[in-house]
Amino acid sequence: MATWSDARAVREYQDFLATGKSEIEKRKDGPCMIITLSEENNNEMIIASRAMGHALYEMGMGDDIVMTPEQLLINEVPSSIGGRTEYPIYITLPPTHLKIFLLNDAIIKTKLYDRTDDFVFLSGGGACYGNIEKVLKDTGYCRDTTTQFLCTGFTATADGGGGLLLRDCSTTLGLAENGEEKFAGECAACGKWSGAVEGRLESNAIRCKTVFYREWRRLMWERNVFDALFHLVGAVRVQTPLTISDVALYHGDEISDMAWSISSHLRGRKALTLTYGFEERIFAVGEANGANQPCIIRADMFPYIYDEFLLVSNLNEYLCYAQDKCGLLPEITFWRQSSATKGGKSPFLEGVLRADGAI
Repeated sequence: MATWSDARAVREYQDFLATGKSEIEKRKDGPCMIITLSEENNNEMIIASRAMGHALYEMGMGDDIVMTPEQLLINEVPSSIGGRTEYPIYITLPPTHLKIFLLNDAIIKTKLYDRTDDFVFLSGGGACYGNIEKVLKDTGYCRDTTTQFLCTGFTATADGGGGLLLRDCSTTLGLAENGEEKFAGECAACGKWSGAVEGRLESNAIRCKTVFYREWRRLMWERNVFDALFHLVGAVRVQTPLTISDVALYHGDEISDMAWSISSHLRGRKALTLTYGFEERIFAVGEANGANQPCIIRADMFPYIYDEFLLVSNLNEYLCYAQDKCGLLPEITFWRQSSATKGGKSPFLEGVLRADGAI
């Protein structure tokens, strides 16, 4: 009875049943291939994805190979890099380009047909990746063994000298009952090359946990909840621009209401339960890292942040309020629930008294 009351023991047993392995097999980091977009392609999402590819290269030892999809069409894929015949292939393309790339037979079936198990997919955050689960399902890559990397646990900024300043964005939550330190907001990886991802990040003082796919998926959806709610609740305050930390500190009720609605939605629609303590973790991340991060809803990221949550009634009404009353997302057409289109009461709480006395 004591064993089954321990959520971690249950999770480990479920992972064992799903994979036949009781421990994650970790492969070492080493030379890899990084697929990124050329500098001829420029918009906010593409620039951010290219920056991620550059950051991954800078965290390596300088022996990685960087290629664009166009270069893959005209060049041979190396049989080995740095003496390794097997190596991870980081696909840093944003979701708008990822599906096109994965369905391009001239690249996948001709150039990379025997290396698809080495693909590393990036997800998380509102800048360029978001939730790519549907993209991977539509293209047949959403598998337990696929390497996926939740890359929201660090930032990389230019240091002024041509290099990068890397910062770990994870935050501590104190000690758990077993005496281990608890963290929120760290990077996470699953799949074949999870150990290599962990090694590359931790060699640059960035926390990264390696988990089985079942647990990684929970972490990814938890991040999706954070990206969707904090930006939305802050962005509708068009008269008083808020940061992510402002929302975490002063608008907790709205976040909590929608977060629990999403949690119920995920259990029913995705057969997925967010890990215990998710609410504490998303607020901790918002407070710790959001002071200089404005709340923005971007039209190009809408499908990868909000599409999976449109059936959540209070979130759907909130999006309707953002568009109808605040003038946000004028170019986006999304499914609306009948209660939202008939003038039902908005979940937007007007006149929330902040701790600093402002409304």
